[in-house]
Amino acid sequence: MYKALALQTQCNAVNRCKNREEARLQMKETILTLAQQIRAAKMWIGSDLKLVVLPEYFLTGFPLQESIEEWKQKATLEMQDEIYDKLGEICQQNNLFLSGNAYETDPHFPNLYFQTSFCLDDTGDLILRYRRLVSMFAPTPHDVWDKYLDIYGLTGVFAVAKTSIGNLAAIASEEILYPEIARCLMMQGAEIFLHSTSEVYTGFNDTPKNIAKMARAYENMAYVVSANSAGIFHTPIPKNSTDGGSKIIDFNGKILTETAQGESMNAFATLHLDALKKHRTTAGMPNVIARQRFELFAESYAANSFYPPNIFSDQAPHKATFIKTQENVIQNLITKEII
Repeated sequence: MYKALALQTQCNAVNRCKNREEARLQMKETILTLAQQIRAAKMWIGSDLKLVVLPEYFLTGFPLQESIEEWKQKATLEMQDEIYDKLGEICQQNNLFLSGNAYETDPHFPNLYFQTSFCLDDTGDLILRYRRLVSMFAPTPHDVWDKYLDIYGLTGVFAVAKTSIGNLAAIASEEILYPEIARCLMMQGAEIFLHSTSEVYTGFNDTPKNIAKMARAYENMAYVVSANSAGIFHTPIPKNSTDGGSKIIDFNGKILTETAQGESMNAFATLHLDALKKHRTTAGMPNVIARQRFELFAESYAANSFYPPNIFSDQAPHKATFIKTQENVIQNLITKEII
């Protein structure tokens, strides 16, 4: 039993930065602010605060006019990066786990970057790396699927870190809308979904993402710690377009805590791992995991391919490829009379 926090903090985008050096200076300033906020949150919430989840884009914002190559040069981290080390220092100083989301390069795929959710443990070590699998305008492992599987295997794709505070898995932003991702992570033992997001806040919980958060928690009997941004600054987009609604949801799909707009440490709650484990190991109708029959669906999935893998395995990555691929997929589904 311990407390988790979905820290709602503002994003200072690097789009206006002239080069990589200027962007990294801004990232380091962001980390200094985070260090102060997390230290204050630990003092306010208590010594049993053991997990902090940060919003999507908290370091850099997202690419706007930049090409894949331009964003890779300016805004990405390396797999071994001093930025991770500085975030690790926050973990050491506050004796907690810290999860976030960043753009990251991989030496195996020199022409690409991946949007990466990560978690550092209380010693500052990076213990979880998950690359976003479904994205509209960013490369994903699926775009180089065969090679990615050869290197990292399926457990590297659906990564779960088994830790002293539970089995942790990450879901990136809109991926909460895709039940298969959370399900595959649950099948690897995930108990707590770390959800870094940047999304519209309306004050109501009937948005697609909020409905999905509750559904993913209930159907996988897992906690969801969902941190939204407190606005994205330094871009042409109105800064409060994505601001508010960070929340924690329990394994019954119940919202335990939620905060409104603005920077806030109010979205914290106690996670009861013993209660979760008891819920998962009790026979009865509420145990939807133990009643799941995967064989019913395996053949339908295996027999269908919608969005093709490996689109960047033999061509240079361009943003225009994403739209063209989706248009081809739609046309194919129409031809097959699926849609």
